[in-house]
Amino acid sequence: MAFVHESLRLHITSDKFFIEPSDSSGSELLAIDRVTQEISLQANQGQIPESVSKPICGIFGIIRLIAGPYLIVITKKQKVGEINGHTIWKVLETEIHSYKRTMLHLTEQQTRDNSIYLSMVNSVLKTESYYFSTTYDLTHTLQRLYNTSPDFLSMPLHERADQRFLWNGHILRELAQQPELGKYCLPIVHGFIAIKSCIIHDRSFNYVLISRRSIYRAGTRFYLRGIDPEGQVANFVESEQIVEYEGYMCSFVQTRGSIPLFWSQRPNLKYKPKPQIHSVNHITALQTHLDNQVLNYGKQVIVNLVNGTGSEGELEKTFQESVAGIQRKDVRYEFFDFHHECRNMRWDRLSVLVDRLENDRKQLGYFQVYRGSSVISDQKGVFRTNCIDCLDRTNVVQSLLAKVILEEQLMRLGVLEGNEKLLDFKQFNYIFNNLWADNADVISIQYAGTGALKTDFTRIGKRTRWGLLMDGWNSIVRYFKNNFSDGFRQDAIDLFLGNHIVEETEGAVKPSPLQGDRDWKFYAIPVIFIIALAMFLISILLPDEHFSEQVMYVLFWGMASLATLGFIYLYGTEFVDNPKLVHTKVKAD
Repeated sequence: MAFVHESLRLHITSDKFFIEPSDSSGSELLAIDRVTQEISLQANQGQIPESVSKPICGIFGIIRLIAGPYLIVITKKQKVGEINGHTIWKVLETEIHSYKRTMLHLTEQQTRDNSIYLSMVNSVLKTESYYFSTTYDLTHTLQRLYNTSPDFLSMPLHERADQRFLWNGHILRELAQQPELGKYCLPIVHGFIAIKSCIIHDRSFNYVLISRRSIYRAGTRFYLRGIDPEGQVANFVESEQIVEYEGYMCSFVQTRGSIPLFWSQRPNLKYKPKPQIHSVNHITALQTHLDNQVLNYGKQVIVNLVNGTGSEGELEKTFQESVAGIQRKDVRYEFFDFHHECRNMRWDRLSVLVDRLENDRKQLGYFQVYRGSSVISDQKGVFRTNCIDCLDRTNVVQSLLAKVILEEQLMRLGVLEGNEKLLDFKQFNYIFNNLWADNADVISIQYAGTGALKTDFTRIGKRTRWGLLMDGWNSIVRYFKNNFSDGFRQDAIDLFLGNHIVEETEGAVKPSPLQGDRDWKFYAIPVIFIIALAMFLISILLPDEHFSEQVMYVLFWGMASLATLGFIYLYGTEFVDNPKLVHTKVKAD
């Protein structure tokens, strides 16, 4: 079975990086020449001189910036648990090491730009949550792993990985080009993984939840919406729940993803920018998306949770008409106006949706295997759920469907008895609800910048006043992040995934894309507003014996403040943090 070295030691000399596996009896070394940039596998013959040395957990990859290549290594990890005897790790800390010993070869402008690129890489690496296994393929579902050939399973992990979920695929390419380096190519997924040992009726089983974020059309909430011409959608996440019990393994997979139409919702300082549906042909891209979905998962049950009125209603109508126009027997569309149906805190109304999906649930089924060889049943399709962000409402519904399926699985395995429900077991119910709420928070942080909304319902089964207050706070934080920091975050993701390739001539021979093209409004208007607001406050707070004159001052500076604020709001797109490293796929927005 193919595997990746689990523990290594990094030796840093003035002209080389030596990476020494701790699990191969010291017989080999991976050598990276910091001058020629050559990467080679060498026999360990004591050629490592006295050097800085430290243990590492794996190689994240190599990324090229203006200063040259940088080696990214994992320095700290945390055990999440085990799946079928394979250990799963979470990345806790990373380090970035430059090939270059100095930055003297850079101009002043290049030094500044290189520092910005480095901060982008660091921001992506510090985003929750990255996971890996040196022996288990985390990029594939159980069903894909078991319905394949022995030749596939003998391939190196990075070669057989599902490229949709390989988050370090771009920065692994220099290592992956050499087949003999397969044991150093560590596939890393981004999303959420939790593994818990649970007990019901003194019967012990493992409950696993895995969410895999796609690298295609990856980005931030307002800068990546909808679909691209290749059929890839924003915020696509594959979520798999696994149960292990006495040799049996059950898997149930769901997907989420942005409404697969050409639409955008650019930030403009408004709390909720109006979604814009592009006047183009949506059918070809939608058909491609559904073809890929059916190829990967089987029948599609589209569960659309957006509002039925307003701008979301326009998206819903266009989506429904487009799906109907395709006329596919392997695709079914189910619309459920979440906010309208559950208004006035009537969250019990979600049972209406679950009942509507009952026949689909029975038809789609789930995957089950015994002792890793006898496949008992396959999952024949998935629920593809979306709301406007594919975060809050989506996670609530996915967790409800997952719980219904889990009850059926545990009943079939003999863990549950008679007509028992998971609600009857408070300890397990607490674990289940909190894992799905944690999943919601992490996926939301990765896309929107804050934890999810409505997680009080996921955690305790009802909406609370405290939950509403937390939703309000998260909404405010989202507003500021989405308007004033997401341009940088989008650039960072594009850089990390290879959507923007840095050239070493940037800032010298070639213009730097990092240098903004802001016009005078961006700099002058906020200054005018601050001056006007300050004078307005001074006019109010400082007493004046000439009262009528003071009133005129208050009115003048008050109107000046409102006028400049209105100007900023009117030209909101000029004042938000826009991406600078726009690549061709994003330009369609």
